[in-house]
Amino acid sequence: MKMMLHKISLAAAFTLLTVPMFAKTSTPRPLPDEVRHQLVMLPYYSVFDDLGYNVNGSVVTLYGSVRQPWLKSDAEHAVKHIAGVTQVIDNIKVLPLSPMDDRIRRAEYNAIFRFSSMYRYAMGANPSIHIIVDNGHVTLTGVVANQGDKNIAYVRANGVPGVFSVTNDLRVANE
Repeated sequence: MKMMLHKISLAAAFTLLTVPMFAKTSTPRPLPDEVRHQLVMLPYYSVFDDLGYNVNGSVVTLYGSVRQPWLKSDAEHAVKHIAGVTQVIDNIKVLPLSPMDDRIRRAEYNAIFRFSSMYRYAMGANPSIHIIVDNGHVTLTGVVANQGDKNIAYVRANGVPGVFSVTNDLRVANE
């Protein structure tokens, strides 16, 4: 009997000590951080899509370009269900489906990310350089570590055959 009482009291003490570890103690994310989190967690968001947002009070405006129409609706749906969001304005452009643009996307990816110093920007689930191709016109968006990497990406993107123009909208970190 004494041994059984000892086991029960140990189990109760262990339960009381571990419950606070599993309780949610963190504060909720600020609205802009939660919007960003929801967008980068979209399963089909890739290096060939670019999503951005503005938060004005409880109104979120989405913008950018995506290859697939369902990614546009998925982004709007994900943001619409965030606590504190009352309205979502969806200004995301769906890029035209084109085999020529798909060929350019693959060639741009290889030209930029297979260059020795640029491979690190393709790592991870959400690469820091995004390649947007719209009817043969390429736009590079995202963030790079320094001006040299920004210039390398631009030169490499310009070297791909069949590209009409390249716009370098890459930003340098800490500038």
